[in-house]
Amino acid sequence: MDTTSDQSVHDDLRDLLKRCPAGTFEAAIAFRLDKDVTQIEKIVLGIIDRHLEPEQREILSKSDDSLRMYEDLGMDSLTMLEIVMLIEQTLKVSIDNEELRDLRTLGDVKVYLDAKARGEAPPKRSKSYRIEEIASLMPHREPFLFLETAKIDDKEAIATYKISGNEYFLEGHFKENPVFPASIMIEALGQLCVFFLLKGDSSSLSSKVDPNTIFFTSCDGVKCRRICKPGDKLTMKVKVSRIRHPLACFQGEITVDGQRTAHAEEIKLAFDYFPVIDAQDTNFARESGNTNISNGVKDLTNGSNGKLKRSFS
Repeated sequence: MDTTSDQSVHDDLRDLLKRCPAGTFEAAIAFRLDKDVTQIEKIVLGIIDRHLEPEQREILSKSDDSLRMYEDLGMDSLTMLEIVMLIEQTLKVSIDNEELRDLRTLGDVKVYLDAKARGEAPPKRSKSYRIEEIASLMPHREPFLFLETAKIDDKEAIATYKISGNEYFLEGHFKENPVFPASIMIEALGQLCVFFLLKGDSSSLSSKVDPNTIFFTSCDGVKCRRICKPGDKLTMKVKVSRIRHPLACFQGEITVDGQRTAHAEEIKLAFDYFPVIDAQDTNFARESGNTNISNGVKDLTNGSNGKLKRSFS
């Protein structure tokens, strides 16, 4: 045994983890020197605990793996980055920023780091987005954006929106009895369909969709089963029925506390891809001195002579 090397590990970890709760340092030593992967959870929890305020520690101590790092624990991005950097140094692993973005719950973090420390590929998970990311991608803006969180995989998308009571239309719907309009619920489902077209990984999408070309065409089989009021949290889900450019069809539903609230058998959107410039036409235009290369742009709107107007806006 190389005692000099072992002592160096002890010294490094003691310095790194000096503000972590009791047991974190010992767990890290067992992992680094004895390759004891069962210590990973204790190490991760200890490092997270080090970066929390007293009230956050209390929340952590009473929670399970479903605890959301940002929403429930109130952790900001900078603190999360500090935690990640310390975990990387302690476990001697590298955490990819793109993968990190999808680690929303405490359970996500544990499973991901356990796989990393074992040298295994982390499990594939749905891509998750917070309100800031959603707002930066969507063509919609406040006060007409009804997605606060979103999660997407290759066939479906799930999103949430909490009715605050401050929505401008509630003032007149209805007087002294605010009720979230059913038409806005369907609008929210439509927005989630739009978000899927922009960020989904469906094999039916052959290119990147231009958000300025997405518009609503029809909605069939709509049923609303529950009145929604301020304080209710809408959980929306849309599933792909079929996509064939330039049309996309989805099924959608909304629940509140597990109760089915609204349902749409079919939500149909029209969409188009960003224009593609043909390299050969571009080269010809350069060689001939013709700066008008519009003929090299594939007209994907089939003679519409411009971008399609968006109804979900």
